Amino acid sequence: MTMNSGEPISKPDLYVLARVIKTLKEKNKMNKTALATATGLSYDRLVKYLDWMAQKGFVEFDSSGDVVLTKLGAETYDQLVKWILQHIGKVRFQKLT
Repeated sequence: MTMNSGEPISKPDLYVLARVIKTLKEKNKMNKTALATATGLSYDRLVKYLDWMAQKGFVEFDSSGDVVLTKLGAETYDQLVKWILQHIGKVRFQKLT
């Protein structure tokens, strides 16, 4: 299910992906508006990320349109955090104001 919100994401920001997945891991599922607010993303930018993530199999949408993290999405988050810790040294999500 794609939302077709302008240009697709071609090179996603790994920290944005991690923030979206982390939020979904904590909440299980969320509607897009609440997820945008929780991650500090504009709704339009979030929808582009969700389109990309759905194409990769990281998220799916339930019958009411809520975003649900898949098992692959949760595993990807764990791998991403491990990679960031190994190569960057720490995981630091931008503090949202």
